[in-house]
Amino acid sequence: MKILIIRFSSIGDIVLTTPIIRCVKQQIPDAEVHFLCKPEYKNILETNLYIRKIHFFDKENPYFWKELANEKFNYIIELQNNYRSNKLCRKLKISHAHFPKLNIKKWLLVNFKTNKMPNIHVVDRYFTATKQLPVKIENDGQGLDFFILNKDYEKIKTYDIPPNFVTIAMGSQHKTKQLPLPILVEVCKKINQHIVLLGGKNDVESANELCLQAKKNITNLCGKLTLRQSAACIDLSNILLTGDTGLMHIAAALNKPIVSVWGNTVPDFGMYPYMPQHPDNYHIIENTNLHCRPCSKLGFEKCPKKHFKCMNEIDIEQIIKLIISYL
Repeated sequence: MKILIIRFSSIGDIVLTTPIIRCVKQQIPDAEVHFLCKPEYKNILETNLYIRKIHFFDKENPYFWKELANEKFNYIIELQNNYRSNKLCRKLKISHAHFPKLNIKKWLLVNFKTNKMPNIHVVDRYFTATKQLPVKIENDGQGLDFFILNKDYEKIKTYDIPPNFVTIAMGSQHKTKQLPLPILVEVCKKINQHIVLLGGKNDVESANELCLQAKKNITNLCGKLTLRQSAACIDLSNILLTGDTGLMHIAAALNKPIVSVWGNTVPDFGMYPYMPQHPDNYHIIENTNLHCRPCSKLGFEKCPKKHFKCMNEIDIEQIIKLIISYL
């Protein structure tokens, strides 16, 4: 049996599919599990022990679906559920099922602040897309997977970081999910442990400014690490401070303590840290006194109201207290 799992992007969403990958392979041992994503997310999955082959979505190639057709899949687990993924399933003419994306309920929450979202994590909603399989797939409750290689840990060790350090995720795909620089400066000043900054090349400038304003010894690794190396750094740290980011979900997969600060998005969308075996290992901090929140199910380049109170008025002392409790 050959099974294709579809999830094009992004980092967090793909990490959240890993319980499906594992449970399908373990509960149908003879199955050959393949995964379809965008090329830039290959390094999330290429070390996954349960995947036989990764395929890459290419919207510029109108015939790329024929390569998938040649694989002769028996079933598709469709976890993207958008126009392109639906069109692909129709072309392949293979038995498939989607997960409920709940776009109308999300729209109601964003536009009218009417919360009709079920109290169900998106991982559990993903499992509904396995219903077409000949074996009923059960969630094993083991949480997320993220596989790191020894060479990734060795890379982190070359930076000679002191033990018992704190990692901070600087960036996010959307600015309104990022912790503002003044808040990060205050947090860094009041934490005695060593701090390591993680992020991409777009975060280098703000990370440099944070180091300058905090006036303390901080290891800035923004733009210097691969995603797996960043994961290794989180795994070696005591705790991760982050917004609603992909690194948050990777930390959850590694069962690391997390302080997660939420801006324009809300946990009610079902994308909060998934740690069924360690529910006390993460803490969510959010400003629940705003009528404008959530303003988007994804995020914006800047606050639509121009005040960014969801982040600017966050309780800094609460952040510091939680971080210190893990040190």
